[in-house]
Amino acid sequence: MLGSAADAEDVVQESWLRWAGADREQVREPRAYLVRIVTRQALNRMRTVARRREEYIGQWLPEPLLTTPDVAEDVELAESVSMAMLTVLETLQPVERAVFVLREVFAVSHEEIAAALDKTTAATRQIARRARTHVEARRPRVRVSAAEREQVSERFLAAVRGGDLDTLLELLAPDVVFVGDGGGFVKAALRPVAGAEKVARLLAAGHRHVAIDGRTVPVNGGPGLWIEADGRFAALGSLEIVDGLITRIYAVNNPHKLTRMSEPTRFER
Repeated sequence: MLGSAADAEDVVQESWLRWAGADREQVREPRAYLVRIVTRQALNRMRTVARRREEYIGQWLPEPLLTTPDVAEDVELAESVSMAMLTVLETLQPVERAVFVLREVFAVSHEEIAAALDKTTAATRQIARRARTHVEARRPRVRVSAAEREQVSERFLAAVRGGDLDTLLELLAPDVVFVGDGGGFVKAALRPVAGAEKVARLLAAGHRHVAIDGRTVPVNGGPGLWIEADGRFAALGSLEIVDGLITRIYAVNNPHKLTRMSEPTRFER
């Protein structure tokens, strides 16, 4: 919903305080009551951070999270928390995003969603249909096997590590897009970089300035990279792979979004 672990934790805390102060005898369905509280708190938080996002320096990306390998076994869950999906959700209006997440990820009934948002069930169904159409037009169409993702990720990391321009060009789709997020705190591309040659040269150039190293890791349920520069953790990358080629690269090196890397985050429904 929020693309930020810190904002999500604040919403959970605020929701817990409201739950702790509620008259439980008046609560007939605790789950529906909590869905309503959390959804409304999340919507309030989205409106609060909207201006902050507008003033953000460069591209704003959702906060990346290290995840456990088993997340990928639940394909739908892995896709719902992927960087690709989270960036698509950012293009939805707040209410559309709330309806989509509640319905498509958590299978909440339209009646419950309508109650949480103070809307009619018919209006909620219409919003869900509009949001689903929007997302379907932008989500990746082809899924690749875990083995293929690992192979492509390892070759890509080796090419970045060695500044191997030729191998990078082999691995990148012609219309690949690189999106970086430094938040104005560290050097990063201020706009998306499109095209295999431009992206390959951008990645290879980094090798000339610092010693690049790293390892492949699961990021938001999909293939990702832990990148070190001169021996220090510098960025977390997420790869979108279609038909054996990398179609999109998300690289977050804003230090404020890399504070939760001590251990993987578990996802479950």
